This record gives sequence, C-alpha cells and structure tokens, in this order.
Amino acid sequence: MLRDSQGLETTTNSLSAILAIDRFVEQSLSYGNDALVILEAIAADPTCALSNAHAAAHYLSLETAVGRRQAAPYLQAAKKYVETANERERLYVWAIDAWARGAIEQAILHHEEIAEKFPRDLASVQRGQYHYFYLGDKVGLLQIAKKVLPASPENHYLQGMVAFGLEQCHRLQEAEAVGRQAIEMNRHDPWAQHAVAHVMETQGRFDEGIAWMSSFTDTWENCNSLLYTHNWWHMALYYLEREDIQQVLELYDKHIWGGAWKESSKDQIGAISLLLRLELRGVDVGDRWEELVTHLIPRIHEHALPFQDLHYIYALARAGRVELVNEMLFSMQAHASKALSYIQKIWVEVAIPASRGMAAHARGDYSKALSELRPVLSRLHEIGGSHAQRDLFEQVYLHAWSRDQQNHEALSPLSSGKLAKPRSKAIRTAWTRSRTPNLL
Repeated sequence: MLRDSQGLETTTNSLSAILAIDRFVEQSLSYGNDALVILEAIAADPTCALSNAHAAAHYLSLETAVGRRQAAPYLQAAKKYVETANERERLYVWAIDAWARGAIEQAILHHEEIAEKFPRDLASVQRGQYHYFYLGDKVGLLQIAKKVLPASPENHYLQGMVAFGLEQCHRLQEAEAVGRQAIEMNRHDPWAQHAVAHVMETQGRFDEGIAWMSSFTDTWENCNSLLYTHNWWHMALYYLEREDIQQVLELYDKHIWGGAWKESSKDQIGAISLLLRLELRGVDVGDRWEELVTHLIPRIHEHALPFQDLHYIYALARAGRVELVNEMLFSMQAHASKALSYIQKIWVEVAIPASRGMAAHARGDYSKALSELRPVLSRLHEIGGSHAQRDLFEQVYLHAWSRDQQNHEALSPLSSGKLAKPRSKAIRTAWTRSRTPNLL
C-alpha cells in the first residue's frame, strides 16, 4: 500500500498508478483538460478500486447518457475490487455508486464521512460540493469545505472551494477575501478566480469584474471546456450589464459557444443562458438558436439534472421545435414517476411546472409563463445552480410580467419579498415598477 501526494493511503503497489491518481486529482481540483490521465492509473493497476471509481466519477460528471454508459464498466470494476480497499476508498466507491443510482443524499453522506475521517481527501470534498450545489444546499456546500480546512490550510484549491461556498451563502466580503488569498497562493486557480467574479457580479462591480477576469484569461487555456466557457460567460455578463452587446456576441461566438465542447451539457447550458439573456434585452441573436439546438436533441430523454432541463426545453421551444418540446415534457413526467421520492418531489413540484413556464415564455405565451412560474419561483433553488445562473429564471418571469401587465397576481412573489432584487439592469426597471403600488 502506497501513499498519495496528500499522504492518504491507497490500495496499490504501483507507483505509476499513484502518480497518475495524483495527476488526476490535480486536474480535477484545477478543472484541467487532462482528466483522462486516470486511465493511466487503471492501466498500471486494474485492481485499484479508487482509480476505477475516479474514472467513473469523471464520466458521471458529464451528466449525459453517454457519460453514464462510459462510467459503468469503471464503476463495476471499482465495486469488484472494493473488498480489498481501505475504508476511505470503500466510502468513495459507495459514494460514486450512489451517484450513479441517483441516490444523491446517500452519496453526500459518504462524502461527509470521508471529510470527517480523511479531511485531506479534497477530491471527495469537491464531489460533495458538486452534489450540494445541484441540490441547492448552499450551507452544506460551504460547510463540507470549511470542516476540512484545518487539515489543509495551505491548499489554494480548498480556499477557492470555501470562497465559492461563502459567496453562495451571501457572505460576500469573506468570500472575496478568501478567494483573493487563494489567488495570492496561485494565480492559476480558476475556481478561486470564479468565486471572486461571483462577488463582483452580485455587487454590481461590473467594470472591476471585467478587469479582474481579463487579468486571468491567459490561465484558462489549460482548463476543461466547462470552466473555460463558464469563466468567459461571467465576463460576458459584465459586458451585458454595460450594454456592450457587440462584445457579448463576440465572446459568445469565440469563447462561450465557439470555444465549447459542443457535446458538453455544461457548455450547452452556458450558451443557452447567454442567448436568452440577450433576447430579454431585445437583441436579435440571428440563427444561433437553430445551430445550438442541433446539439440538444440527444439530451431530450436524459434528465440528468432538472437545472439542465429547464434550459434545454427553452432552447427547443425558442427554435420552434414544438414536437420536441412536447416529447421532452412527457419524458420528464415519465422520469419523475420512476425517481427516488425526494428527487421525484423536486421534478413534479418544481422542475416540470417551471419547464412548462419556460417553454411558454419562449413561444410568447406570457400569461401561461406567469401562471406556471409564479408558484415555483421561491423554490427554484431546489434545482441547483448558482445565484447568478438562477437569476435568469427571475428575469424570465419579470419579462413575462412586463409583457402581460393585466395579470396583477403575478406581482405577489415579488411584493412578498421572497425574491432578491434582480441584478440585471435590463429587468431592474420592471422589478422596480412591480413594487410601485400605484401601478395596481
């Protein structure tokens, strides 16, 4: 049994396998573009349960049907050799197996136990944060990183994880301080850069945000497509608030979609979100919806994450693919009927009505959009995503209200104070008007 670079015992006698696992963990924490280095670990020692579980986790993180199929043989191998693994490795294999089965709460419990017993296992902490993120549990997302901080105070990747958790919990000053501290340790940390970018966007510091992110663009070339496109997406949001539409379109064409791995669900979501934000401001995006939708058709029956489906169904509707929208809605209902109870609840009570509302907005049926979105707006955090990402759904709702002002009941979620004031300048006017009594 050997130890990895974090001092964690790993069940293998192959030094080559250990070195490949170390490189994989580094790639995972840095959002690097060479995650498939884990296959070298498996080639060096096919019986290593941990390296097989890491490979399965990588493919599951793609959140696609193809990714799940690619993960399956590695997960099967991890389970085959799990009995000879140590406790940490067994917990990790069980966590990845639970993820593959859709038992996300069970997966989190395993990652939490690893954090308690083996706090230097930051790859497991990162997986735990991922699951908390898509359950909309911002407190859990922060706490799992904070609890292991005493064991790795010098690790800038962990500092970036803490910074993002702090930002999601609206502890903005702390988030920026921790994120900047991580960058002082290593300016090539894209997640720490991203955490500070969130703070600046939330606080409306758009010019400062452009300067901040622009100073790091040279460090993104070795990122995987997810964080490469996502950090450029944040840059585009700043320019959008400055109403520099030409620059936004150029960033979309060159980096956000032009630089995307077009089969990546995460890259697709960023592109959809930006096109929609542009159209909410009255921008003609040309044939970009049609070009994008050709890559979404394989996603119709996947239902990996409800957050993703809300974007997919909007894009399909916006491209006029009515038959595909209906097919996807029926498929979502069938998926929900077979899901685990707590996941089923999110799909039935939040995701499916929100999807109907998004599709209605895309086809210009604003009254329908309001009636579907109104009951679920205060629960949309349950589908996951960041504040900056979910702000889009409030923008859609407010845009529908501004186009259908006869429906005064639509104001209730806004006047109740349950929604935050939207950061988008384009929709802020409608938000302000919605809180002015004499408009009623």
